[in-house]
Amino acid sequence: MSSSNHHRLLVVDDEPDLRTLYELTLLREGYDIETAGSVEDARLLLAEHRFSAVITDMRLPDGTGLDILRQIEAEGRPEKAIVITAYGSAENAVSALKAGAYDYLTKPVDLKQFRAVIASALNDEAPPQAQELAPGAPTPSAGHVAVPSEKSRSALSRLAGGSPCMQQVRVLIDKVSRSMAPVLLWGESGTGKELVARAIHDVSNRASQPFIAVNCGAIPEQLLEAEFFGFRKGAFTGASEEREGFFQAANGGTLFLDEIGDLPLAMQSKLLRAIQERAVRAVGATQEVHVDVRIISASHKDLQAEVHAGRFRQDLFYRLNVIQITLPALRERLEDLPMLSQRILERIAHESGMTGVPQLSLAAQSALLSHRFPGNVRELENLLHRAVALSTQHILEPEDLGLATPAPSLETIEVEVAAPIHLSGTPQTHAPLPSDLVAHLDQIERDILVQALEKHRLNRTAAGASLGLSLRQMRYRMARLGVQVNDQGIVLGERFDPDADTEQG
Repeated sequence: MSSSNHHRLLVVDDEPDLRTLYELTLLREGYDIETAGSVEDARLLLAEHRFSAVITDMRLPDGTGLDILRQIEAEGRPEKAIVITAYGSAENAVSALKAGAYDYLTKPVDLKQFRAVIASALNDEAPPQAQELAPGAPTPSAGHVAVPSEKSRSALSRLAGGSPCMQQVRVLIDKVSRSMAPVLLWGESGTGKELVARAIHDVSNRASQPFIAVNCGAIPEQLLEAEFFGFRKGAFTGASEEREGFFQAANGGTLFLDEIGDLPLAMQSKLLRAIQERAVRAVGATQEVHVDVRIISASHKDLQAEVHAGRFRQDLFYRLNVIQITLPALRERLEDLPMLSQRILERIAHESGMTGVPQLSLAAQSALLSHRFPGNVRELENLLHRAVALSTQHILEPEDLGLATPAPSLETIEVEVAAPIHLSGTPQTHAPLPSDLVAHLDQIERDILVQALEKHRLNRTAAGASLGLSLRQMRYRMARLGVQVNDQGIVLGERFDPDADTEQG
């Protein structure tokens, strides 16, 4: 109880009886308590004090609990917020979690659960910052953003790539790590959903606690309940000893449920109850056991479509899909391919004890950029593992990857076009030479660029790589030849020399 004495809590509720009940419950736990009956009263107290946590009702006379959440978020304050919503008001709970609440409770509040949620929030707390502010002391400036910790940077650095879609994934990971909000990861197979789940866990204050990953589609249906919730000795034939389940093993940490869409409906119902009650009962046991678990789930299926088809419970979907993070397919972020390949090759070299890191030739890089990657990053890893295993050279070629050699480069095609014509003594039967050779070659080059862009669905990086050009070279040639790409497709405009315009503007 002595550790609780360092925590000052703010309770906000407009019903005096409930406010008194919460206050007495928390005082018995050893916390220092301040109370408020409105948003305005809460703001006055927040201006005077720092708190470890704020517990607020959703509906208040002069606003909502979301108003308090927004102030905490805008000022970059350290308080964890717990919101109390009306029973069955799932939309309010989701709104609170998306607004930055650490967790939520529903009325009528179970006091045992009330104490457990607050204890969880305080255990997840950053180094104590609950000192009282001196009168007139300024609150943290609006828009303050905490500097990422070394742990946070390390976890996020494993998600290689600087593309806009991956930067957005990192922002969401950092944001959701601060709460208990359930997260649903959606993406094609091989996009790295477990890696993202681990990053969320490692960035959070639960990093020192267990991370338990479960492939829901790999467990026989008749064993699901025992695997998830554990079992007692003698609960069924073959249960010769007591064993804890995934929930108990993840207690205090994170439970990652991969391929959640593969769970049968009967098990979905039991999982929903465990999430709602924050308690599980082992097979053969008579009493439930409280568990403090952060749920992260993942699926390559469209769970909304599965709900409409009657294969996935709607109420479970809403519980799991509080915050969704969509992971891009590798073909949608080809600009990350060089960095991804280098990271994977470095890891392969380290794990294999190699003295140097294998490198990809330009032809091999072009072959990878031309590949569709239906298996995403997992397929890339398999290709590179295979190449390193089969190649006897330090430089990896397309044949080591098992991929076709890309089309001839633009330079090769130009040389072939410009090669001298050997005349024989027989009369010429070929087309006459163009009167303007430069314009003729420009038109050939323009056609090649357009064909490459169409082949690669207007992706300039992939189109350029298939022609042996860097993105910068590709942009230069497109500008010189008047080839533009916009939402409508490819637009052909006036040719011009970018170098002749460098002194303008």
